[in-house]
Amino acid sequence: MIRIAIDVMGGDFGPDVAIPGAAKALERHNDVTFLLYGQKSKCDPILAQYPALREKSVFHDCEVSVGMDEKPSQALRRGRYVSSMWRAIEAVKLGEADVVVSAGNTGALMAMAKFCLRTMARVERPAIAGIWPTLKGESIVLDIGATIGADSQQLLDFALMGGAMARALFDIDRPTVGLLNVGVEEVKGQEEVREAGRLIREADLGTIDYRGFVEGDDIGKGTVDVVVTEGFTGNIALKAAEGTARQITTLLREAISRSFFAKIGYVLAKSAFDVLREKMDPRKVNGGVFLGLNGIVIKSHGGTDAIGFASAVDVGYDMVHNGLTAKIENDLKIYHARRLPPPAPEALVADEE
Repeated sequence: MIRIAIDVMGGDFGPDVAIPGAAKALERHNDVTFLLYGQKSKCDPILAQYPALREKSVFHDCEVSVGMDEKPSQALRRGRYVSSMWRAIEAVKLGEADVVVSAGNTGALMAMAKFCLRTMARVERPAIAGIWPTLKGESIVLDIGATIGADSQQLLDFALMGGAMARALFDIDRPTVGLLNVGVEEVKGQEEVREAGRLIREADLGTIDYRGFVEGDDIGKGTVDVVVTEGFTGNIALKAAEGTARQITTLLREAISRSFFAKIGYVLAKSAFDVLREKMDPRKVNGGVFLGLNGIVIKSHGGTDAIGFASAVDVGYDMVHNGLTAKIENDLKIYHARRLPPPAPEALVADEE
């Protein structure tokens, strides 16, 4: 049985989306139970509409909720130990839940998760990994906004963690990994990116298949399973892709409604347009994964609906079901064990004596 903690008050719509979203996820996964954290007076009327969810959940009343516009420092001061966000994360720390899902303030969620769960050993910075629709299916892109900037060692850590997530999500033995750069040539890009490429090649990691540098258009092509970059660039790429998808949808809608014959054409090609709409629906790939923490945290888009929130819960379910945390810990352990210097001759002699 997989136990999922939900910050019911998070996001733009709070319990109006989180509770129906959890109910939809329950329809797909009958081996889950929920720990719901929120304000009882606001949640009870909505929860009463979903008896199946109510039966498989335990509700925890929390009077404090974190606002979407609160600064991380303010959210920590006001919401530590008492807010619905903190207590949902704390459930993972205490072993009461296997994963936490929240649509709340990203900065506050990251700050609370780092403070409560702490980062894994030898991981300097956590990363947010997103699932990206591509021409070949789906890829993982990280970091998409956890931090600004990253050195070569941190980019290597991202590659390891992203590879572990790809194995957990896509069931791939050795996912392909690329570093996002301004060109595929080895001489291009910032020094940190070039150095990260050298470190990954020399590490000869058995858990990932490093393919070198990739460019921005390779993300949508699905050239590699995992695209690694630092948070500033990754977040810009994410927002640009979301804006482009909305632009294409708007242009198609305008073109279809322009004339009578265009509307006739739409009717004839409706099934093809339905497939396109399904593939471009951001709700189907909702759910960013915080990697590098001692626990699994899933960030849902704050403005999504119940379908999108259910997708984020699905991601959390898959990460627990496929042992994401254990995979990351094992990959990091193997890598750092290989980095240890060989014992000095004096130590070997002492051991023999």
